[in-house]
Amino acid sequence: MRVNRRQFLEVAALGAGATAVGCAAPGSPTAGDNGSASPVPAAIRALKPMTNGVVPISDEERHGRIANAQKLMHEQKLDAIFMEGTTSLFYFANMRWGQSERTFGLVIPASGDLAYVCPKFEQDRALELIKFGKDVRTWEEDESPYTAIVQIVKDRGVNYHRIGIEERVRFFVADGVRRSAPGMEIVDCVGVTAGCRMFKSPAEIALMQHANDVTIEAYRASLATLREGMPQGELADNITAAYKALGYSGAISVQFGKWTAFPHGSSTPQTLKLGDIVMIDDGVTCEGYASDITRTVVFGQPTSRQRDVWELERKAQAAAFSAIKIGAPCESVDAAARKVLTDAGFGPGYKLPGLPHRTGHGIGLDGHEWTNFVKGNATPIQVGMCFSDEPTIAIPGEFGIRLEDCLYVAADGPHFFSKPSVAIDQPFG
Repeated sequence: MRVNRRQFLEVAALGAGATAVGCAAPGSPTAGDNGSASPVPAAIRALKPMTNGVVPISDEERHGRIANAQKLMHEQKLDAIFMEGTTSLFYFANMRWGQSERTFGLVIPASGDLAYVCPKFEQDRALELIKFGKDVRTWEEDESPYTAIVQIVKDRGVNYHRIGIEERVRFFVADGVRRSAPGMEIVDCVGVTAGCRMFKSPAEIALMQHANDVTIEAYRASLATLREGMPQGELADNITAAYKALGYSGAISVQFGKWTAFPHGSSTPQTLKLGDIVMIDDGVTCEGYASDITRTVVFGQPTSRQRDVWELERKAQAAAFSAIKIGAPCESVDAAARKVLTDAGFGPGYKLPGLPHRTGHGIGLDGHEWTNFVKGNATPIQVGMCFSDEPTIAIPGEFGIRLEDCLYVAADGPHFFSKPSVAIDQPFG
């Protein structure tokens, strides 16, 4: 049975699924399939901001993060760690800066107060943004920032002769520190940064929950806008407009038909046809904390093949979730999802058609963080960890199905941030 646009919209309003991305504000035009301007759909204009009740991370919690990092530094025999304007700078010091050829960064010593290294001409701007610590060491254009970094470490006290470098610091910066610190070892400090950031507090989990709630509302409204002949960009614009109407910004990936077999999408322009698989993926941030949700539906009446593969994907996602046990190795979750698929004739391993990537990744301030549900990762699952659960079934030349929901691990086990899809025409649980 063919489903016309009106019938589909009625189903969508009751909880069917589809998706979109873009940057149109509510009430402003979006691009239609003929390139002409068309109004933002009513389902998106009806959305109201979801900004009430959001509680930012407190200064007290950030002080606790710094203290935890210092404890880990002593355990790992590090005198200090250094980071540039990466996500970790925001995590510890509630500051956004960025990375350029001029080195700016934060030194967290194992003992003592924080200190910053800053280009001299940027000092006033830095002082406006710095919230934790008062020690700012500046360097002129003809001076070395690396000697300033090493001097901070020496001023705070050298016990272990080891400086940790945050993993996203560029090589030329890390190498500059190394050359300026004879007699000291320059090492990776992921054991400190991941050792803090991988375990989310209740406040962090609450922000992630809110980001997921917003994403679901945007997806739900945008599903009702699917129409035959719709280009990807129109759906993307609708989703982006929905994010904005809810009070947030975010990202979205939209794929139709056979291009859904590309796990991260295709650059090929796509136009929606009845019977197409529709896959939408991504999310928003709330106080920096990310959501990541994928929904896969059919525009029109699903075929038996589409239903069967979709249901297999649902079972694989559920098997992964059931395998999440405190103390179990992360690789066991990947194995549980993959077994469902290989038992059904997909794979084995990463072979296509099948699951070509890990079953899940860590998530928090970055959309992809430590650690992963992947073969070979023996990291034990612990309270506070957050992951995506997203086994994919990719069938090149035909279609792909991915259901993705993120979760957190509590003392009583895993909890989804978003309700998993229960049927191909019920994407919101």
